[in-house]
Amino acid sequence: MTDIPRAQEQLFDKRTSAREKYAALVVGRPGWGALIKHELVTLASQNTPGALGLVLRQTLYPALLAGCGRNVVFGQNVVLRHPHKIRIGDDVVVDDNCLIDAKGSGNRGITIGNGVFIGRNTILSCKNGDIDLGDGANIGFNCEIFSASSVRVGRDVLMAAYCYLIGGDHDFSDPSQPILAQGRRSAGVTVGDGAWLGAGAKILDGVSIGDRAVVGAAAVVRDSIPAGAIAVGIPAKVIGQRPSTGSGQGPSTSSGQAPSTPPSGARSGQGVE
Repeated sequence: MTDIPRAQEQLFDKRTSAREKYAALVVGRPGWGALIKHELVTLASQNTPGALGLVLRQTLYPALLAGCGRNVVFGQNVVLRHPHKIRIGDDVVVDDNCLIDAKGSGNRGITIGNGVFIGRNTILSCKNGDIDLGDGANIGFNCEIFSASSVRVGRDVLMAAYCYLIGGDHDFSDPSQPILAQGRRSAGVTVGDGAWLGAGAKILDGVSIGDRAVVGAAAVVRDSIPAGAIAVGIPAKVIGQRPSTGSGQGPSTSSGQAPSTPPSGARSGQGVE
């Protein structure tokens, strides 16, 4: 089981002051210096619209981060929690209204590779877990990536809008107890290099998606998908196989025929608007 404290328990803990709670949940570091620095940066830049806001965030946000490369664009209302555990590469776009939350007491946090795009309203959320986005990954708008242990998204992965990677689960083995009163567990999620997740796909805890695999729109994936496979449905089932790299052949379905168009469940839309 994974020890994941509930936010309500932390917020209403009478043993700690309001400043200590805010530092634990948002800033990530104790002391007045870290708090004042965090508040000055967010007050001066987080909500500022237009070109001025882009310039202010590009200038000020790196002061809060563990590492930040060149040409990183932060949209309006991008929220950073535990930013000292967030590392960002070069040429990255984090669109408007995203939440990048590296919260945890002993985790490494969030690492975003070079050339990554994160669409608006997307949430990267850690609860004592880690999230790694490989170089060139494209995360569509309104996605969520949650980690209570480890979630890895490989290089050049395309995640269309409304996808959810669920790197944690609830224990429900005791029917006499409410689910919320029982423990939580997390095995993590891995999405291999070059994979494509269709719009609204849900990847459950403990699943690995192989390199170059295609997951159809709205699929619910509860078992691991091999490299190059095409999987659709609820629960997702493999219906075809993409050719090996350099084979020059088109994808084949379970009937052995090469489809003239991608399977309907694999038409997932674009990761970018």
